[in-house]
Amino acid sequence: MSQTAVAKRKPPSPWKPVKQDRKQSNPNAVLSLNGRWGYLFTAPFFVMFLIFGLAPIIYSVYIAFFNWDALGTQDFIGLDNFTELMKDDRFWNALVNTVDIWLLSTIPMLVLSISLAAVLHSPYLRGSTFFRTILLVPNITSVLAIAIVFGQLFGRDFGIVNDIIGAMGLPHVDFVQGTQSSHIAIASMIVWRWTGYNALIFLAAMLAIPGELYESASLDGASKWQQFRFVTLPGLRNTITFVLIVGTIGGLQVFAEPLILGGSYNGGDSGQFSTLTLFLFDQAFVAYKWGYAAAIGIMITFIVAAVSIVNFFITRRLTGEKK
Repeated sequence: MSQTAVAKRKPPSPWKPVKQDRKQSNPNAVLSLNGRWGYLFTAPFFVMFLIFGLAPIIYSVYIAFFNWDALGTQDFIGLDNFTELMKDDRFWNALVNTVDIWLLSTIPMLVLSISLAAVLHSPYLRGSTFFRTILLVPNITSVLAIAIVFGQLFGRDFGIVNDIIGAMGLPHVDFVQGTQSSHIAIASMIVWRWTGYNALIFLAAMLAIPGELYESASLDGASKWQQFRFVTLPGLRNTITFVLIVGTIGGLQVFAEPLILGGSYNGGDSGQFSTLTLFLFDQAFVAYKWGYAAAIGIMITFIVAAVSIVNFFITRRLTGEKK
Protein backbone atom coordinates (compact mmCIF):
# COMPACT_ATOMS: atom_id res chain seq x y z
CA MET A 1 0.00 0.00 0.00
CA SER A 2 1.33 3.42 -0.97
CA GLN A 3 2.10 6.19 1.48
CA THR A 4 -0.51 8.42 -0.25
CA ALA A 5 -3.29 5.91 0.47
CA VAL A 6 -2.14 5.64 4.06
CA ALA A 7 -2.15 9.44 4.39
CA LYS A 8 -5.67 9.73 2.93
CA ARG A 9 -7.09 7.17 5.43
CA LYS A 10 -8.95 9.00 8.15
CA PRO A 11 -8.91 7.80 11.68
CA PRO A 12 -12.29 6.85 13.11
CA SER A 13 -14.14 9.69 14.74
CA PRO A 14 -14.17 9.49 18.51
CA TRP A 15 -17.82 10.72 18.45
CA LYS A 16 -19.13 8.00 16.11
CA PRO A 17 -19.77 4.65 17.77
CA VAL A 18 -18.28 1.56 16.16
CA LYS A 19 -20.89 -0.86 14.76
CA GLN A 20 -21.06 -4.13 16.64
CA ASP A 21 -22.92 -7.34 16.17
CA ARG A 22 -26.32 -7.16 17.84
CA LYS A 23 -25.90 -10.58 19.40
CA GLN A 24 -22.53 -9.61 20.87
CA SER A 25 -23.80 -6.28 22.13
CA ASN A 26 -26.89 -7.83 23.68
CA PRO A 27 -26.04 -11.04 25.58
CA ASN A 28 -29.63 -11.28 26.83
CA ALA A 29 -30.76 -11.90 23.25
CA VAL A 30 -28.32 -14.81 22.98
CA LEU A 31 -29.58 -16.27 26.25
CA SER A 32 -33.16 -15.85 25.12
CA LEU A 33 -32.44 -17.65 21.86
CA ASN A 34 -30.71 -20.51 23.67
CA GLY A 35 -33.62 -20.73 26.08
CA ARG A 36 -36.07 -21.14 23.21
CA TRP A 37 -34.00 -23.98 21.77
CA GLY A 38 -33.96 -25.58 25.22
CA TYR A 39 -37.74 -25.48 25.42
CA LEU A 40 -37.93 -27.02 21.96
CA PHE A 41 -35.68 -29.97 22.82
CA THR A 42 -37.32 -30.68 26.19
CA ALA A 43 -40.88 -30.31 24.91
CA PRO A 44 -41.26 -33.97 23.73
CA PHE A 45 -40.65 -35.25 27.25
CA PHE A 46 -43.28 -32.99 28.78
CA VAL A 47 -45.77 -33.78 26.03
CA MET A 48 -45.31 -37.53 26.53
CA PHE A 49 -45.54 -37.13 30.30
CA LEU A 50 -48.76 -35.14 30.04
CA ILE A 51 -50.36 -37.69 27.71
CA PHE A 52 -49.15 -40.96 29.22
CA GLY A 53 -48.33 -39.88 32.79
CA LEU A 54 -50.36 -37.05 34.22
CA ALA A 55 -53.57 -37.59 32.23
CA PRO A 56 -54.02 -41.26 33.34
CA ILE A 57 -53.39 -40.25 36.96
CA ILE A 58 -56.05 -37.54 36.83
CA TYR A 59 -58.47 -39.91 35.09
CA SER A 60 -57.84 -42.65 37.69
CA VAL A 61 -58.52 -40.24 40.54
CA TYR A 62 -61.72 -39.18 38.79
CA ILE A 63 -63.16 -42.68 38.25
CA ALA A 64 -62.19 -43.77 41.79
CA PHE A 65 -65.31 -41.91 42.99
CA PHE A 66 -67.61 -43.77 40.58
CA ASN A 67 -69.08 -47.21 40.24
CA TRP A 68 -67.41 -47.61 36.86
CA ASP A 69 -67.42 -50.93 35.02
CA ALA A 70 -66.96 -52.18 31.47
CA LEU A 71 -70.71 -52.37 30.82
CA GLY A 72 -71.07 -48.60 30.97
CA THR A 73 -72.24 -48.10 34.56
CA GLN A 74 -70.96 -44.71 35.74
CA ASP A 75 -72.68 -43.89 39.01
CA PHE A 76 -71.10 -41.38 41.37
CA ILE A 77 -70.70 -43.03 44.78
CA GLY A 78 -68.23 -40.70 46.50
CA LEU A 79 -65.91 -42.46 48.98
CA ASP A 80 -67.75 -45.78 48.90
CA ASN A 81 -64.94 -47.49 46.98
CA PHE A 82 -62.41 -46.49 49.64
CA THR A 83 -64.79 -47.49 52.45
CA GLU A 84 -65.32 -50.90 50.87
CA LEU A 85 -61.58 -51.27 50.34
CA MET A 86 -60.86 -50.75 54.04
CA LYS A 87 -63.29 -53.60 54.83
CA ASP A 88 -62.00 -55.91 52.12
CA ASP A 89 -60.03 -58.80 53.57
CA ARG A 90 -58.45 -59.45 50.18
CA PHE A 91 -56.80 -56.01 50.27
CA TRP A 92 -55.30 -56.59 53.71
CA ASN A 93 -54.17 -60.07 52.70
CA ALA A 94 -52.44 -58.60 49.65
CA LEU A 95 -50.80 -55.91 51.81
CA VAL A 96 -49.49 -58.50 54.29
CA ASN A 97 -48.19 -60.70 51.47
CA THR A 98 -46.45 -57.74 49.83
CA VAL A 99 -44.74 -56.68 53.05
CA ASP A 100 -43.70 -60.28 53.81
CA ILE A 101 -42.16 -60.74 50.35
CA TRP A 102 -40.39 -57.39 50.71
CA LEU A 103 -38.82 -58.40 54.03
CA LEU A 104 -37.76 -61.80 52.71
CA SER A 105 -36.13 -60.30 49.63
CA THR A 106 -34.73 -56.89 50.62
CA ILE A 107 -32.66 -57.85 53.67
CA PRO A 108 -30.87 -60.88 52.11
CA MET A 109 -30.38 -58.92 48.88
CA LEU A 110 -28.78 -56.06 50.80
CA VAL A 111 -26.33 -58.38 52.59
CA LEU A 112 -25.42 -60.29 49.43
CA SER A 113 -24.99 -57.11 47.38
CA ILE A 114 -22.57 -55.55 49.86
CA SER A 115 -20.66 -58.82 50.12
CA LEU A 116 -20.31 -59.16 46.36
CA ALA A 117 -19.26 -55.52 46.04
CA ALA A 118 -16.58 -56.05 48.70
CA VAL A 119 -15.23 -59.05 46.79
CA LEU A 120 -15.17 -57.12 43.51
CA HIS A 121 -13.49 -54.22 45.25
CA SER A 122 -10.54 -56.38 46.25
CA PRO A 123 -7.34 -55.45 44.37
CA TYR A 124 -6.29 -59.12 44.35
CA LEU A 125 -9.28 -60.27 42.28
CA ARG A 126 -8.38 -61.22 38.72
CA GLY A 127 -10.82 -60.71 35.89
CA SER A 128 -12.84 -58.19 37.86
CA THR A 129 -14.23 -56.63 34.66
CA PHE A 130 -15.65 -59.98 33.58
CA PHE A 131 -17.34 -60.58 36.93
CA ARG A 132 -18.75 -57.05 36.98
CA THR A 133 -20.26 -57.68 33.56
CA ILE A 134 -21.93 -61.01 34.34
CA LEU A 135 -23.55 -59.53 37.45
CA LEU A 136 -26.02 -57.78 35.14
CA VAL A 137 -27.09 -61.00 33.39
CA PRO A 138 -29.89 -61.81 35.88
CA ASN A 139 -31.20 -58.25 35.60
CA ILE A 140 -31.57 -58.39 31.81
CA THR A 141 -33.01 -61.91 31.77
CA SER A 142 -36.72 -62.25 31.03
CA VAL A 143 -38.93 -62.52 34.10
CA LEU A 144 -40.83 -65.32 32.40
CA ALA A 145 -37.66 -67.37 31.95
CA ILE A 146 -36.67 -66.74 35.56
CA ALA A 147 -40.08 -67.86 36.82
CA ILE A 148 -39.97 -71.05 34.74
CA VAL A 149 -36.52 -71.96 36.05
CA PHE A 150 -37.38 -71.20 39.67
CA GLY A 151 -40.67 -73.07 39.30
CA GLN A 152 -38.63 -76.14 38.42
CA LEU A 153 -36.19 -75.54 41.24
CA PHE A 154 -38.97 -75.33 43.82
CA GLY A 155 -41.06 -78.16 42.35
CA ARG A 156 -42.77 -80.39 44.89
CA ASP A 157 -41.77 -83.81 43.51
CA PHE A 158 -38.73 -83.28 41.30
CA GLY A 159 -37.40 -79.87 42.30
CA ILE A 160 -33.73 -79.53 43.21
CA VAL A 161 -34.56 -77.68 46.43
CA ASN A 162 -36.83 -80.50 47.59
CA ASP A 163 -34.16 -83.04 46.59
CA ILE A 164 -31.76 -81.29 48.95
CA ILE A 165 -34.42 -81.18 51.68
CA GLY A 166 -35.13 -84.89 51.16
CA ALA A 167 -31.41 -85.71 51.36
CA MET A 168 -31.41 -84.11 54.81
CA GLY A 169 -34.16 -86.51 55.93
CA LEU A 170 -36.94 -83.89 55.88
CA PRO A 171 -40.28 -84.16 54.08
CA HIS A 172 -40.78 -82.35 50.79
CA VAL A 173 -42.30 -78.87 50.86
CA ASP A 174 -45.04 -77.74 48.49
CA PHE A 175 -43.70 -74.26 47.80
CA VAL A 176 -46.62 -73.33 45.56
CA GLN A 177 -49.48 -74.19 47.90
CA GLY A 178 -47.96 -72.95 51.16
CA THR A 179 -48.18 -69.28 52.08
CA GLN A 180 -44.78 -68.75 53.67
CA SER A 181 -43.04 -71.20 51.34
CA SER A 182 -44.47 -69.45 48.26
CA HIS A 183 -43.22 -66.12 49.60
CA ILE A 184 -39.75 -67.64 50.01
CA ALA A 185 -39.81 -68.83 46.39
CA ILE A 186 -40.88 -65.40 45.11
CA ALA A 187 -38.31 -63.62 47.30
CA SER A 188 -35.55 -65.90 46.00
CA MET A 189 -36.44 -64.87 42.44
CA ILE A 190 -36.25 -61.19 43.37
CA VAL A 191 -32.96 -61.66 45.20
CA TRP A 192 -31.37 -63.53 42.29
CA ARG A 193 -32.53 -60.89 39.82
CA TRP A 194 -31.50 -57.69 41.63
CA THR A 195 -28.50 -58.65 43.76
CA GLY A 196 -25.95 -58.11 41.00
CA TYR A 197 -27.44 -54.77 39.98
CA ASN A 198 -27.29 -53.43 43.54
CA ALA A 199 -23.81 -54.87 43.97
CA LEU A 200 -22.58 -52.63 41.14
CA ILE A 201 -24.14 -49.63 42.88
CA PHE A 202 -22.33 -50.49 46.10
CA LEU A 203 -19.12 -51.11 44.18
CA ALA A 204 -19.29 -47.62 42.68
CA ALA A 205 -19.74 -46.18 46.17
CA MET A 206 -16.77 -48.20 47.46
CA LEU A 207 -14.54 -46.94 44.66
CA ALA A 208 -15.44 -43.38 45.70
CA ILE A 209 -14.09 -43.92 49.23
CA PRO A 210 -10.60 -42.34 49.47
CA GLY A 211 -7.81 -44.92 49.59
CA GLU A 212 -6.00 -42.85 52.24
CA LEU A 213 -8.59 -43.97 54.78
CA TYR A 214 -7.70 -47.62 54.21
CA GLU A 215 -3.98 -46.83 54.37
CA SER A 216 -4.41 -44.99 57.66
CA ALA A 217 -6.48 -47.81 59.10
CA SER A 218 -3.88 -50.35 57.97
CA LEU A 219 -1.06 -48.35 59.58
CA ASP A 220 -3.05 -48.25 62.81
CA GLY A 221 -3.16 -52.05 62.80
CA ALA A 222 -6.78 -52.52 61.68
CA SER A 223 -7.62 -55.89 60.18
CA LYS A 224 -9.54 -56.34 56.93
CA TRP A 225 -12.78 -56.88 58.82
CA GLN A 226 -12.17 -53.79 60.94
CA GLN A 227 -11.45 -51.75 57.81
CA PHE A 228 -14.68 -52.98 56.28
CA ARG A 229 -16.65 -52.24 59.45
CA PHE A 230 -15.25 -48.83 60.34
CA VAL A 231 -14.28 -47.47 56.90
CA THR A 232 -16.36 -49.15 54.20
CA LEU A 233 -19.74 -49.39 55.91
CA PRO A 234 -19.78 -45.73 57.07
CA GLY A 235 -18.86 -44.70 53.54
CA LEU A 236 -21.81 -46.71 52.20
CA ARG A 237 -24.34 -45.18 54.58
CA ASN A 238 -26.07 -42.98 52.02
CA THR A 239 -25.93 -45.68 49.34
CA ILE A 240 -27.51 -48.23 51.66
CA THR A 241 -30.32 -45.78 52.37
CA PHE A 242 -30.83 -45.18 48.65
CA VAL A 243 -30.97 -48.91 47.87
CA LEU A 244 -33.42 -49.46 50.72
CA ILE A 245 -35.72 -46.70 49.47
CA VAL A 246 -35.68 -47.92 45.87
CA GLY A 247 -36.06 -51.54 47.01
CA THR A 248 -39.01 -50.64 49.19
CA ILE A 249 -40.81 -48.83 46.38
CA GLY A 250 -40.10 -51.70 43.98
CA GLY A 251 -41.11 -54.29 46.60
CA LEU A 252 -44.51 -52.67 47.02
CA GLN A 253 -45.04 -53.01 43.27
CA VAL A 254 -44.02 -56.67 42.78
CA PHE A 255 -46.24 -58.17 40.11
CA ALA A 256 -44.65 -60.45 37.51
CA GLU A 257 -43.03 -62.97 39.86
CA PRO A 258 -46.15 -64.00 41.84
CA LEU A 259 -48.28 -63.89 38.68
CA ILE A 260 -46.08 -66.27 36.69
CA LEU A 261 -45.18 -68.56 39.59
CA GLY A 262 -48.78 -68.76 40.83
CA GLY A 263 -50.22 -69.08 37.36
CA SER A 264 -53.38 -67.05 38.05
CA TYR A 265 -54.60 -63.52 38.66
CA ASN A 266 -56.61 -64.35 41.79
CA GLY A 267 -53.53 -64.97 43.94
CA GLY A 268 -53.74 -68.75 44.34
CA ASP A 269 -56.12 -71.06 46.18
CA SER A 270 -55.71 -69.33 49.54
CA GLY A 271 -54.54 -65.95 48.23
CA GLN A 272 -50.91 -66.73 49.03
CA PHE A 273 -49.66 -65.13 45.80
CA SER A 274 -51.84 -62.04 45.98
CA THR A 275 -49.91 -58.76 46.13
CA LEU A 276 -51.15 -55.18 45.93
CA THR A 277 -50.51 -54.75 42.23
CA LEU A 278 -51.80 -58.23 41.40
CA PHE A 279 -54.99 -57.50 43.36
CA LEU A 280 -55.37 -54.23 41.43
CA PHE A 281 -54.93 -56.03 38.11
CA ASP A 282 -57.48 -58.68 39.09
CA GLN A 283 -60.11 -56.09 39.98
CA ALA A 284 -59.46 -53.97 36.87
CA PHE A 285 -59.09 -56.55 34.07
CA VAL A 286 -60.73 -59.69 35.47
CA ALA A 287 -63.63 -58.37 37.55
CA TYR A 288 -63.85 -55.17 35.44
CA LYS A 289 -64.37 -52.98 38.51
CA TRP A 290 -62.45 -50.01 37.19
CA GLY A 291 -63.58 -47.57 39.86
CA TYR A 292 -62.64 -49.99 42.63
CA ALA A 293 -59.30 -50.72 40.94
CA ALA A 294 -58.60 -46.99 40.71
CA ALA A 295 -59.23 -46.70 44.45
CA ILE A 296 -56.74 -49.53 45.02
CA GLY A 297 -54.17 -47.68 42.92
CA ILE A 298 -54.65 -44.50 44.97
CA MET A 299 -54.20 -46.47 48.20
CA ILE A 300 -50.98 -48.01 46.85
CA THR A 301 -49.77 -44.49 46.05
CA PHE A 302 -50.47 -43.37 49.61
CA ILE A 303 -48.70 -46.42 51.01
CA VAL A 304 -45.64 -45.79 48.82
CA ALA A 305 -45.66 -42.11 49.82
CA ALA A 306 -45.87 -43.01 53.53
CA VAL A 307 -42.98 -45.45 53.23
CA SER A 308 -40.96 -42.87 51.31
CA ILE A 309 -41.54 -40.28 54.04
CA VAL A 310 -40.42 -42.77 56.70
CA ASN A 311 -37.32 -43.58 54.64
CA PHE A 312 -36.66 -39.84 54.23
CA PHE A 313 -36.54 -39.32 58.00
CA ILE A 314 -34.40 -42.43 58.40
CA THR A 315 -32.03 -41.01 55.79
CA ARG A 316 -31.76 -37.73 57.68
CA ARG A 317 -31.05 -39.59 60.91
CA LEU A 318 -28.40 -41.80 59.31
CA THR A 319 -26.64 -38.90 57.60
CA GLY A 320 -26.67 -36.84 60.76
CA GLU A 321 -28.77 -33.99 59.34
CA LYS A 322 -30.70 -31.99 61.90
CA LYS A 323 -32.53 -29.60 59.59
